[in-house]
Amino acid sequence: MTISVGDKLPEATFRTMTADGGKSLTTADVFSGKTVVLFGVPGAFTPTCSNNHLPGYLENHDAILASGVDTIAVVAVNDQFVMGAWANFTGGEGKLLYLADGNGDFVRAAGLQADMSEFAMGMRSKRFSMIVKDGVVSALNIETKSGVNESGAATILEQL
Repeated sequence: MTISVGDKLPEATFRTMTADGGKSLTTADVFSGKTVVLFGVPGAFTPTCSNNHLPGYLENHDAILASGVDTIAVVAVNDQFVMGAWANFTGGEGKLLYLADGNGDFVRAAGLQADMSEFAMGMRSKRFSMIVKDGVVSALNIETKSGVNESGAATILEQL
């Protein structure tokens, strides 16, 4: 079942890269007591994710935070090393929190998994965005067609 507005996020553990190496963060660590914009992508370094989805969040970083958001986070079914390299490559270090959901536990528990086996990518995340307030989803946007039409930063700014 897909997560919905009003639902509490499922418990999961993410990995993220820091200057000291990999670090585990739980759902509670990231979302408890905070307003967080979370967007999910099928994969770091993939063309649409790198060229269309993530850049909007970097370009609108200040405006999103000025709307009362504490953290902007991106999640992908990639390992922490790939997510760390992507953060460095995109210039998003210190602006976005890059969350590795390496085994897809979070996206599966939230019902946001996508089978991309036809592209030799296995199970990944659907493209989505959400606003989460103290661990509860207050807005949810799941792409229904290819590209970034419903889950981009412009949509989130309208919802804040």
